[in-house]
Amino acid sequence: MILIELPFDRSIGDRAKLTLQKTVKLEAPYLIFNGDIDDESYSKTGRGIVDWCPDRVAGQMRLPGGTIDIGVPELSLAQAVEKGVRSFIIGITPIGGQLPVHWFPVVMEAIEAGIDIVSGLHSRLVDIPEFAVAAKRSGSRLIDIRVPPAGIPVGTGKKRSGKRVLMVGTDCAVGKKYSALALTRTLSGLGVKATFRATGQTGIMIAGTGIAVDAVVVDFISGAAEMLSPDNDNDHWDVIEGQGSLFNPGYAAVSLGLMHGSQADALVICHEATLTQILGWPDYSIPSLSECMEANLRMALLTNPDVRIAGLSINTSKLPVDERAQYLADLSREMELPCSDPMVDGSQVIAENIRDTF
Repeated sequence: MILIELPFDRSIGDRAKLTLQKTVKLEAPYLIFNGDIDDESYSKTGRGIVDWCPDRVAGQMRLPGGTIDIGVPELSLAQAVEKGVRSFIIGITPIGGQLPVHWFPVVMEAIEAGIDIVSGLHSRLVDIPEFAVAAKRSGSRLIDIRVPPAGIPVGTGKKRSGKRVLMVGTDCAVGKKYSALALTRTLSGLGVKATFRATGQTGIMIAGTGIAVDAVVVDFISGAAEMLSPDNDNDHWDVIEGQGSLFNPGYAAVSLGLMHGSQADALVICHEATLTQILGWPDYSIPSLSECMEANLRMALLTNPDVRIAGLSINTSKLPVDERAQYLADLSREMELPCSDPMVDGSQVIAENIRDTF
């Protein structure tokens, strides 16, 4: 059981405290289910868990036609049962977040085997009658991560104590979660008080707590962000996982609500070095980094007039290895900001900039 005490000022001016309880304890070991998906951009849940919680993962399972390989042993459901797998995690996050109907049979098999089913999709496991009946019979738990707590208020916009850094980006799936996790770890290593604040299903599975803000009614997204990063010590940093992008025609709304509620003191711009088009929207081009920086700063000024950019976190995994260092050096010189790939170089230069200049 995770207990979160989240103080906030209501718009009527009364001091109040909202206590939320949510159980997100997942039983290890995990089997990551990748379905029959062949687009790597939709595998961020499974890959994120493998990268940040490798000791909890027993293997992966794919259907015929599925080409995504997250680098762990391939297991059938029978083999997973033999290995004592306790959680069947749906590792794919397709556009729209719905569970494909043709996946139902394999999910049902896992339920009947008594394995917990964990989903971060918008379609809820508990709302599928056959799953609910089978789970009651087998003792399997149906765990829907993307369910926000009740009682989220409208954002107040009032200044809170403590400091906040928000990951923003040129598109979805460019490394905002990885950047936040790496930055939290690096800040802590430098002796800076820092807490990772999960705002999406994968981050919640990794951290064990958070709010999936893209499942919050839009009027209350900024309020949810305020709850995620309440008043804190003046030298404490909340490192807030970003969602979507101001430039994504489908998900810009959640990005804006999260930004206004976060009241970020610092922004980290996240980008995938070779990306040219918005994922899933081929008629929309990726903005330039200068355009991305300007737009995010302009929007963030509404709730924090002192916001600044702390650095650029770049996914260089698709660049030739011998070009990566020069790319980052040139970008740092052009933007006059620290730049790094958190999965190759770590986040040291950005963390030091936050520690020393904010």
